[in-house]
Amino acid sequence: MIKQIFDDDYTLFSNLKSNHYSRRIISHYDAYGIKYDFCRFFQMISSEGTVCGLVSLFNSAMMVALYNGKTLDKEGIADLAFLVRVNKPQTVELEPVYAKQLISYVADSYELGERHEFQFVSKNTLPDFDVDEMPKLDDVFAILKTGFPALADSYDLWLTDTSHRVRRGYSQAFLLSGCTTATVQYIVDNCALVGQVATLPEFRGKMYARSLLYWVGERLNLDNISVFLFARNHRKSYYEEIGFKEIGVDYVLDYKGDKNE
Repeated sequence: MIKQIFDDDYTLFSNLKSNHYSRRIISHYDAYGIKYDFCRFFQMISSEGTVCGLVSLFNSAMMVALYNGKTLDKEGIADLAFLVRVNKPQTVELEPVYAKQLISYVADSYELGERHEFQFVSKNTLPDFDVDEMPKLDDVFAILKTGFPALADSYDLWLTDTSHRVRRGYSQAFLLSGCTTATVQYIVDNCALVGQVATLPEFRGKMYARSLLYWVGERLNLDNISVFLFARNHRKSYYEEIGFKEIGVDYVLDYKGDKNE
């Protein structure tokens, strides 16, 4: 059974497994709580009546995390598949073993994409680069939309969410030499996830993105924050050359639409 959470209770978000899925859910809760329709949380309850994990639905993304010592059985996967079908999120993220099970229920509407998790390995050397740690978000967006065309029509949504997270200390944007940007999407339990890296077209191929990612890794390491990112297969060598080490592989369920749409 899956039950939506309507009452603020931070204890529900404790004792989750220490992984990306849990940190992402916690970052949603810390930033927004339960009072917004675009950010909803659910409990996964086993047939024995015990809560085994949590689900977050943030805009068009679903995240699934389990409590320490808990697992999902076949009934739990079926319940999760029902929630996916009802809400049709663009992406679903959960532990690899369960992602492989879940796709068998929703393969008509989703496809399984492999990605690799990397952790930055510090050399304890912070380069003297021209990095703005508090850039204007409009300047950041102007670069991002050139690398992520889907964002071009989502300025208001992106700005509202990013500025909210930055003000509350859960996110941070960086700007290198006015042409390359990267965003820390969350910082939870001294772990930071880096994403949305882009460079203006006329400056691409000049190693600005590599330089900024390396700088961000070293900069956050000074604050004892571990830096992580995810990459698809064709980007593995790129991040390894920068100083990231692969630590795992997982799968994302990507929405491809229903056959009758």
